[in-house]
Amino acid sequence: MIDQDAPNPVVVVRRRPRTRTRVIAALVAVAFAAVATAVILTLVRGSDADPAPDPTATPPAASNPYERPADWSPQRPAVHFTPEKDWMNDPQKPIFLDGVWHYYYLYNADYPDGNGTAWYHSTSTDLVHWEDQGVAIDKYANGLGDIWTGTAVVDTDNTAGFGAGAVVALVTQQVDGVQRQSLFASTDGGYSFESYEGNPVMENPGVADWRDPRVFWDEGAGHWVMALAEHDRIGFYTSPNLREWTFASDFVTTGLGVLECPDLFPMAVDGDPNDVRWVLLAGANGAAEGKTTGTAYWVGEWDGERFTADGSGHRWLDHGADYYAAVTWDDTRLPAEERLDSRYSIAWMNNWAYADRFPTEDWHGGSNSVVRSIRLGAEGDSAQLYSTPADELRTLEGDPERIDDVHLDAGSETELAAPASDAYRLRLDVASADGTGEVQVKVLDGDGRFATVGYDFDTQVAFVARDADAIASEMPAEYRAVRTAPVPESDGRVQLDIVVDVASIEVFAGAGAASLTMATYGSPSERQLRVDAPRGPVEVIGGTITPLRVAPVVRASASD
Repeated sequence: MIDQDAPNPVVVVRRRPRTRTRVIAALVAVAFAAVATAVILTLVRGSDADPAPDPTATPPAASNPYERPADWSPQRPAVHFTPEKDWMNDPQKPIFLDGVWHYYYLYNADYPDGNGTAWYHSTSTDLVHWEDQGVAIDKYANGLGDIWTGTAVVDTDNTAGFGAGAVVALVTQQVDGVQRQSLFASTDGGYSFESYEGNPVMENPGVADWRDPRVFWDEGAGHWVMALAEHDRIGFYTSPNLREWTFASDFVTTGLGVLECPDLFPMAVDGDPNDVRWVLLAGANGAAEGKTTGTAYWVGEWDGERFTADGSGHRWLDHGADYYAAVTWDDTRLPAEERLDSRYSIAWMNNWAYADRFPTEDWHGGSNSVVRSIRLGAEGDSAQLYSTPADELRTLEGDPERIDDVHLDAGSETELAAPASDAYRLRLDVASADGTGEVQVKVLDGDGRFATVGYDFDTQVAFVARDADAIASEMPAEYRAVRTAPVPESDGRVQLDIVVDVASIEVFAGAGAASLTMATYGSPSERQLRVDAPRGPVEVIGGTITPLRVAPVVRASASD
């Protein structure tokens, strides 16, 4: 991952706490580089594998299913995935096997005193409720360093020779600043992996940034494909067996800093099987565009060896500050044609500008986003991705409460009744009769601090601001910056779908045309909601507020 969220177009490269050693961009001041390096060395430090969790362990019961258990720390999210302790960062693409989703993420069990990351394993049957399974790939076990981002695939046809249905993981390992690609195989369904005796399967060619292999089987081409982040480009490699890789082509970018965590996949435009495009995405630095680090993507064509963008340039999968290292995957339970209609996505809800500064006590590194559904919709001669909460989130929803329609004159405000739940989903249509004005939805804590979700009809921009929340004054400028997304209004109206948890706000605007993901912290007290019209008359219509049940992760037993 990149920590390159600089306040200007100069690319500042610090290593993410997985902990990768990074080369600091030559233009960065020496003093700043020294500070960044000190931060890196104290961030992600992993350890030996944790003991396997007790499968009989159950999460603590809560008297109210919409309220977190009393023994949880104040900032532990109600519906967003977090580890029990230590440090988390990059999510890995889940796989579905024997009725279970297997999800891995980078985990630092020695934070803040040890170095390196492992792959931690969690499972789910619904992508909402999770169960810890312990460390699946440990670090420092094969002499090639710690374990970074990669891809696990099910080798159905035994191309790699570990047995039909073996789970094979291609991951980056780093030792002494050198990044290589290694292979690990699992014959127990993805619960534990063994290092391949021929590692590394890809030796570093002499470059500093060479990581994050994203691997998939290309049915049309009849071979495996790997997309690899190589500084300012994505390299593409092919293989018949996951062990031997041949360079095929690369895709070069400009103005996006050091790329990471690539992905490449096909999607049907508006569900049309006769109009299939390919999407290439990667973690990138948006500083040159007044943004932060995030996930950029291109739409184009793939011929089995080369990606060609359609010329419309890159777009952003999310416009907030905290949607990084995103992965996408399709639902392999569906028929092949239906799998092209939509994909799931999840990301690390954090930012390297302040990754270790959240006020959490029993774990660090933030959380994951909720699982989303993304689809590809036509836009002129090109296409764009739309994001909405995955349907699985609805299993946590209680009964929605209707919000009375309200007209607000310029300078007026109205209170909304916040639900008696720690997480909730707020759906609103906001409207302006003359196409001007602004609406602000303020999520307040009991001490009067707040984060703001809004829409500006004059500029047709949705935004999220957290410069007045409980920790903003202690955070760097990147945290306090207002994040915006262009969202055209339709007949003077815009839909806002807002998921609020204890430490985050995720906004899906314009029926998913843009999303903004932001971590935000308040005091642990009863929250309130208020709608303001700072200038020009606006209306709030067709609104509902829906409580979300708490989704505890099943943890290892306390004795482990």
